[in-house]
Order: sequence, then C-alpha cells, then structure tokens
Amino acid sequence: MKFVATTSAPKAIGPYSQGVIDGGFLFTAGQVPFDPATSKLVEGGVEASAERVFDNLEAILREAGVGFANVVKANVYLTRAEDFAALNAVYARRFGDHRPARSTVIVAALPAGAMIEIDLIARVTSG
Repeated sequence: MKFVATTSAPKAIGPYSQGVIDGGFLFTAGQVPFDPATSKLVEGGVEASAERVFDNLEAILREAGVGFANVVKANVYLTRAEDFAALNAVYARRFGDHRPARSTVIVAALPAGAMIEIDLIARVTSG
C-alpha cells in the first residue's frame, strides 16, 4: 500500500489517511467541506460545500497523479434530500462528460455538522 497525503486538502483528523493506493486503485477518505487553510467548514449552502469537497478531492487525486477522469466510483452522503439537485449540478460540472458509478445516501448527520461528504475510488497507472 502507498499512502497519499497533501497539504492542499484537510489533513486527517484521526487515525486514517487522505488516500491509499493499492491494487491499481486510489481510495480516498471521505471529504467534508473543510477549508485546508483554516480547518473549518466553508460558509454558504450545499453548492459552496460541494465545491470545497471537490477541491479537496481534486487535491488528493492530483497528489496521486490522477484526476476526475480516473474515478470509477463515488460515494455521496447528504444530510438533506432537498440538496440532491444542487449537489448534482456541481457534480456534473466537476466530472464533465465522465460518469463514474455513484451511490448517494441521505444520512442523519456527518462529521462537524457538515451537510455533504464524498469519497472516491479512482484507477491509477502505478502504485
């Protein structure tokens, strides 16, 4: 296994890694909308939160030498079903024409009171 860490995404706040490469795949830790510069949740609604989450994920992907085009699976967690359409708009913009498999789950709560969390699995060419 190879562990992935970048200062461009929030550092792990527990005994886990931002990402792990194994078996030709990168598995990211779930990302909530923490700003890595402040370690605080971004302000604004679900769109601002989703953008920050995707910025964090992009930093981890980049550190592993891949991008959103390498993602094969996304797991999305929302605390409010009514945020689904807004999340989808940001998701579609960030992935462009690429369409990885995805699960979306509505949950009662997320860490630090976040409204969204996403983790990814991406194909890597080495590691």
